[in-house]
Amino acid sequence: MIKTFLDLGMQPLANNFSKKFVPPLIRLKIKFDTRSKLVMINNHVNKELMFNKSYPYRSSKSKLVEKLFRELSEKIKKKIKPKNILEIGCNDGTFASNFNKKNITCIEPCGDVAIEAKKKGLKVYVRFFDDLLVKKLIKDHKKFDLIFSANTITHISDYNSVFSNISKILDDKGVFIIEEPSLLEAIKKNSYDQFYNEHIYVFSSIALQNILKKNNLEIYDIENIKVHGGSNRYYIKKINNDKLKLSLNLKKNMNIERKYGLDKISCFINFSKKVKNSKHSLVKLLKNLKKNNKKIIGYGASAKAVTILNYCNLKENYFDFFYDTTKQKIGKYLPGTKIKVLKYQKLKNSKYYVFLGAWNFYKEILKKESFFYNNSGKFITHVPYPRIIKK
Repeated sequence: MIKTFLDLGMQPLANNFSKKFVPPLIRLKIKFDTRSKLVMINNHVNKELMFNKSYPYRSSKSKLVEKLFRELSEKIKKKIKPKNILEIGCNDGTFASNFNKKNITCIEPCGDVAIEAKKKGLKVYVRFFDDLLVKKLIKDHKKFDLIFSANTITHISDYNSVFSNISKILDDKGVFIIEEPSLLEAIKKNSYDQFYNEHIYVFSSIALQNILKKNNLEIYDIENIKVHGGSNRYYIKKINNDKLKLSLNLKKNMNIERKYGLDKISCFINFSKKVKNSKHSLVKLLKNLKKNNKKIIGYGASAKAVTILNYCNLKENYFDFFYDTTKQKIGKYLPGTKIKVLKYQKLKNSKYYVFLGAWNFYKEILKKESFFYNNSGKFITHVPYPRIIKK
């Protein structure tokens, strides 16, 4: 049985930055499947509308992401030693660039992003991962001993098709590694902004294991990584691969998830109450600042920020502008608002209250903006509860 537990109201496509005002288009509700234990959104937007040549996200923009990918690639080279690698959703090639270009094949449907990956010397299929492409991959490359995907699998609506195809192209002794947002961390941090149109699912290890097993796959290990607000790195194998044993770490993680109630609807009903309280507190905080003629700007025009602003109805009457470093966003409106995105400048004016739209990179931001923070600068965050951060 599928039960709705949270309504985030009318939402735009979270990465649809435009020079014209684009109103919210979809009613976003979050649901829980009591059988599979999977958490999902109700509205599946046409993939071509979300992932096309104008897609703005670039993984190379984050030094933390680059560092984590570099460390993972070294670990893979030492422990797995793959000779035939596939990356699904390679973005601008940040991960794939750590390997010998002859040994890795990439898939990236977003045209302009794929061009950047190709400029790094990578072989890229500029198309979606589907049945037709899988047939071509089998013909051209046979099977892969390592398949990697970061923040992509949860973007694909038909997960059974994805995992069925993975099972077809993964070598019997191969490893499939995915990184996706952690449902446990979202619940713990009350970070409801993990739910937007691109995140069709937010996995717990319990739910992911349930759906993988239907396709002859299973998680055998897990790592909790501090990126994108809290993510899990899942190590997956074919069920009949007895050489790779289920780790104690995986069992421990599943037990923690059960302790938090991620396999029960009551956990998510309680979460929805906290989300509503967070909304009211954030709106109250910003209203009070505006009543006292304070200037508020945003830092990081992220999909998370878009979700928060539209859910809380915090529009251009609250924010002067948002700073961002991504050229594809600059000079455009935050989706669903008329808040302009300006080219990033180092924070100097301590009169500003700076809302962390990219709160998940809080430590990086604090280090980067140490002058502002150390000179009476004030940040605003909603995680795990709305508050002003100052020294």
